Amino acid sequence: MATGYSTKFGSHVIGLDTDSFPVPSGNAKQLFYLQRTANTNTIICELNSDSRGIPNPEKPINVYWLLFTQGGARKELNYIQRNFAYGIDYKSEGNDSYELHFVSYKKRKFYLRWYAPLKKYQVFASINNKEAILQRIFVKVSGGSFWVPNIVYVEFRGLDPVSGKEVIERFKP
Repeated sequence: MATGYSTKFGSHVIGLDTDSFPVPSGNAKQLFYLQRTANTNTIICELNSDSRGIPNPEKPINVYWLLFTQGGARKELNYIQRNFAYGIDYKSEGNDSYELHFVSYKKRKFYLRWYAPLKKYQVFASINNKEAILQRIFVKVSGGSFWVPNIVYVEFRGLDPVSGKEVIERFKP
């Protein structure tokens, strides 16, 4: 049974329909976000930059929780989350561009790069074998354990940088 709640982010219905999850907004540095079936609390990945908007070479991405179940409070990842699940490793490609991947899944790479049409940094990922601006990752989990969850699928949503149309890919990791 779905339940509803209201926060400063609006009213939302909690259920397995991923389109009913709240969409984080109002953060100009947000690059993309990650949600999973456990609840609507959301991992935010935002640009860590200087006053000119250039990524910090020591840590180009900030990753933290946006706790929709607690009125939208921000909470830092704990040690286990940062080092075994949602933390992001990166490697400089030069020219303030970075190759990224989650510490828990090294097979899918992302790329933080300047995107001239929007005049800001974006994260690009391969979605359906085509480069897209990554907006959202959703992980559907069904059972398993804390250390080995049963991941039913991972869904990437993004925008085609040429057409601006949404692109979606689901895969089993």
